[in-house]
Amino acid sequence: MGRTNAGIFMLNEMKNKLPPSERKIAQYILEYPEKAINMTATELGRESETSSAAVIRLCKSLNLKGFQELKLRVAGDLQRNEVLEFRDIEPNEPITSTIEKVTLNSVQTIQETANLLDTDNLNEALEALLKGRRIYFFGVGASSIPAIDAYQKFLRINRATSALTDLHMAATAVANASDEDVVFGISFSGETHEVAKILEIANARGAKTISLTKYGRSTVSDQADINLYTSATKEATFRSGATSSRIAQLHVIDILFMCLASRSYEQTVDYLDSTRVAINNLNEKVKKKK
Repeated sequence: MGRTNAGIFMLNEMKNKLPPSERKIAQYILEYPEKAINMTATELGRESETSSAAVIRLCKSLNLKGFQELKLRVAGDLQRNEVLEFRDIEPNEPITSTIEKVTLNSVQTIQETANLLDTDNLNEALEALLKGRRIYFFGVGASSIPAIDAYQKFLRINRATSALTDLHMAATAVANASDEDVVFGISFSGETHEVAKILEIANARGAKTISLTKYGRSTVSDQADINLYTSATKEATFRSGATSSRIAQLHVIDILFMCLASRSYEQTVDYLDSTRVAINNLNEKVKKKK
């Protein structure tokens, strides 16, 4: 399971996408979380006027392993002392207030994303990245930024990596992939047609596929072998899809990179030292020319 909170967030995010019986259970838990965490699946089914089978189906819809995990996550939420709420900017807002709001929104996004990351899925993604002959990161629009960030990070530790941001170039590259390669699709909405299509091509080639989307089932996540999620955060009015969501995606890339570095620590340090020396040498040559 790995994480022991984000249950209330999951229920809030998925509530309107659930079948009627599961929605009733989600609504009951959101209204009476303290009571729900002390119930059995049978008791919750009875109290929500559904059934224990519907409770189990709800857990599956939330990508959880069972009712016990859901209860632990909700209980973890109840133990948190502070609740951060998204705060949008207002017309002619003072700079100090904007700084505070943007910072708090970013902190909330990072924390929610950390809570959503399933360590089993993260470990599976890590193993794929460690074993992959070549790694293709693909994202378009705002999601191209974490793809490029991943490329430069993995390149520094001598991983055969590409950052693809054009559909035709991505299709050309992935069409020649094999079952030894990894294709990592990034889409905040999870409904980016280009990303879903590239993962579909990768699957046909037998490559291992990983998705990074906001929490919940989507077209992109359905195409991937391994699903990683960020917070389904709200966005500031004037920067929709490009502030908190980007920070959440970069946060997951950083976590993957650090986990990979930890697995091959000595070798990673050697690679980073080599790249640092090369960059320093370049800088020294530039200084001498000046």
